[in-house]
Amino acid sequence: MRWSKAFIPTIKEAPVEAEITSHKLMLRAGLIRRLSSGLYTYLPFCLRVIKKVGDIIRDEMNKKGAEELLMPILQPTELWEKSGRLNSKELAMLTAKDRTGREFVLSPTHEEVITDLVGREIKSYRDLPKNFYQIQTKFRDELRPRSGLMRAKEFIMKDSYSFDVDEESAGKTYAMMESAYRSIFSRCGLNIQVVKADPGAMGGGMSHEFIALADIGEEENGIEVGQIFSLGTKYSKSIGATFLDKNGVEKLCVMGCFGIGVTRTISAIIEQNHDEYGIMWPLSVSPYQVLILPVNISDSVSRGLAEKVYNQLQERKVEVLLDDRDVRGGVKFKDADLIGVPVRITVGSEKAASGALEIRERRTGREVTVRADELIPNLMSTLQEENHES
Repeated sequence: MRWSKAFIPTIKEAPVEAEITSHKLMLRAGLIRRLSSGLYTYLPFCLRVIKKVGDIIRDEMNKKGAEELLMPILQPTELWEKSGRLNSKELAMLTAKDRTGREFVLSPTHEEVITDLVGREIKSYRDLPKNFYQIQTKFRDELRPRSGLMRAKEFIMKDSYSFDVDEESAGKTYAMMESAYRSIFSRCGLNIQVVKADPGAMGGGMSHEFIALADIGEEENGIEVGQIFSLGTKYSKSIGATFLDKNGVEKLCVMGCFGIGVTRTISAIIEQNHDEYGIMWPLSVSPYQVLILPVNISDSVSRGLAEKVYNQLQERKVEVLLDDRDVRGGVKFKDADLIGVPVRITVGSEKAASGALEIRERRTGREVTVRADELIPNLMSTLQEENHES
C-alpha cells in the first residue's frame, strides 16, 4: 500500500476527550474516529489489526475443535424472559419494538440464542460435545462510555459456547479453553495474568478473568481482556437443551461460555506496547510488517530504490507500506514512530546514491545499514526475530 493512496489521518495532538494512552494514540495514529459517545468508526489501519487478532483467535479455536457460526444480535425478548435475564441491569441491554409491536433486545451476549439452537437441533449424546464460537459486533447501553474502545457502547467480541454430556467432560472443555486463551493472548503480544472471578450476570459456577497488566485498569491493576465461565445447567434448564444418554435417559446439557473483547484487546496491546513517540505493534498484529521511508521522494535515486524494494517485498508477500508522500522528512519520521510499524527501511539520498539502506526496528531502536542487494535476507531475518519476540 502507498501512503499517498491510503487513509491514515494522523494528528499531532489528541482531542481533550481522550484520557488514557491507548485512546490518545488510536486517535492520533488514525485508527479510530468518534461518531458519538461510546461509538467509533474503525478506520482501515485499525480494521487490519482487528482482522489479525481475529485470525489468531480463529486459529486457536479451530485447533481445539470449535466451530464458527454467526448469530443475530437482535433477539426476541421471549428468550430472555425464559432465562430470567431480561431486566438485568448488569447487561445494560437496549430494547426496541418492530412495526408489529414485537419486542427485541440488542444483546451483548448469546447464551439464550445458542442454547435455543442446540435445544432444537441436538438430541443425542452422540452429537456431543459441541463448541460454537463467533466474532461479532455487540452492544451494551453504557451510561458513561469512556476510555475509547476500552468501554464503548458498541464493540467487537469473540464469544463461544460449549455443550457437554456431564460435569467431567465440561471441566475438560473449560481447561482446554483456558489453554487456548493463554495462547491467543501470547500470540497477540500481551502479558496477562489469570485470576478467579465472580460469574456475575452469566451465572453458573467457576469463572476466570484474563487480565492484561497495565498502569490503567478498572480492577486488579489491569485490563480485563477475556473471561471464561462454567455455566452448569442454568441455561439448558431454563431455555431447554436436553439430550438422550446411551441408556435413553433425557439429561440437560452442561454448558460453558468463553469471551474475548477483541477491540478491548487492541487497546490493551497499545497500553502494553508504546513509548513517548507512539505505538510499538507486535509483528503478529501490526497493520503492516514493514514501512519504507524515502526521506526525499523528489530525489529520483531514492524514489527508484524505494520503489524497487517495495516491489521486491510485495512479491514476497510481505505486508509493506510505502511512504511516498511529498512532505518533509521530519514529518515522515514522526508519523512512522506514531503508527508503530515494527520495521522501517529508510532510504536517504546520500546512502541511496551508494546503494545502501537503513533497517530500523521500532521497538528496540536498533539500526543497521545494508547494501541494497543484501536487504532482503537481512530484512527477512529481522522479521523472523520480531515474530519470535512478539
